[in-house]
Amino acid sequence: MAESFLFLLGSTRPGGNTEALARLAAGGLTPEVEQNWVRLAELPLAPFQDLRHEGTGVYPEPTGTERELLDATLAATDLVIASPLYWYTVSTSVKLYLDYWTAWLRVPGVDFRERMRGKTLWAVTAHTSDDPRQVEPLLGTLRLSAGYLGMRWGGELLAYGNRPDEAVAADGVHTAAQELFARRALTAS
Repeated sequence: MAESFLFLLGSTRPGGNTEALARLAAGGLTPEVEQNWVRLAELPLAPFQDLRHEGTGVYPEPTGTERELLDATLAATDLVIASPLYWYTVSTSVKLYLDYWTAWLRVPGVDFRERMRGKTLWAVTAHTSDDPRQVEPLLGTLRLSAGYLGMRWGGELLAYGNRPDEAVAADGVHTAAQELFARRALTAS
C-alpha cells in the first residue's frame, strides 16, 4: 500500500506556528508519499451526539463533512494531528474530530477499528509553556487514542511558539522536523 499522510490542522488561525511546524516536517517526506491537508475549522462538524445508550446504539451512515473526514481518515496510512496546545490538550476541532471516532466505531459496515489498526498516529504542536511536561496531556490523549485502536505511535514534534513564526525559528526545530517522519520505518516494524 502506498504511503498517504493525512495532516489534520486543528488551529483556528491559518498559517500559525503549529501549521508551520507540520509543513516543515512534511518537507522531509519523499515525493511519492501522498499528502492530504485538512483544515478542520473549514470542514466543521456538527456537535457530537453520544447515541451509544439510545435505542440500538448504532450510528447512522455518515454524510457531508463527516463522510469526507471518515473517508480521508480511512484512506491514510498515517494521521498527523497538528494541534496547538490549548489548555493542556488538543484544540476544540481536534477533540470534536476524535469524538466522531466514537460514532465511526458503531456505524455498520465501516469496520473502523479494524481499518485503523496498523496506521500510524503522529503529533505536531506549538506551545507556550516554559515546562514541556505541560504538553504531556495532549500527547497522552493522542497516544492512548492510538493504542485503543491498535495504531502505532509515530512520535511528536514540539516547539515553543507564541508569536508568528517563532516555533520554526527555535533552536533545533529544523533538524527535528526533518527527522520526524524518518522514524516511520522504525514504527512499521
